[in-house]
Amino acid sequence: MSRWYVIQCKPREERRALENLERQGFTCYLPRTTVEKRRGGCQLTVHEPLFPGYLFIHLNELSDNWHPISSTRGVLQIVRFNGYPIPVRDAIVEGVRQRLATQAPHIPYLQEGDRVRITAGAFCDIEAIFLSNEGTERVVLLINILHREQALGFPAATVRKISGTG
Repeated sequence: MSRWYVIQCKPREERRALENLERQGFTCYLPRTTVEKRRGGCQLTVHEPLFPGYLFIHLNELSDNWHPISSTRGVLQIVRFNGYPIPVRDAIVEGVRQRLATQAPHIPYLQEGDRVRITAGAFCDIEAIFLSNEGTERVVLLINILHREQALGFPAATVRKISGTG
């Protein structure tokens, strides 16, 4: 029976551990959240692990070879209690996935022409027109600046559809 377990990673090496475990054929999940940070006077949108230093791995107690996990680059150890790996209920991992999906910055429900409001940054509370998604983390909006229409890119996490439109 396959179950989820928790891997403790070396400091700030969650992504390295994830990549190396997946290369070995393991199914892993590294929950990430989008955070606005200020660096060098600029506002940046960054993706950080929801649980810094940890990731989930899906393993079968009997058929999976657990030995290479502890020697994988980026991995510190499998989280254990009294020497035994502790399984995590599927419902917990699925709950984390669903929670993060509702916070995902990509806005697939918006259609070209929808009215939106910018919720953060220098253009906070300004209304705009949605033009398109620009990858999964940014959107292109049409904004009226000094009586001219300008198409500008914004972090998708800072855009909300105005109720009652489209």
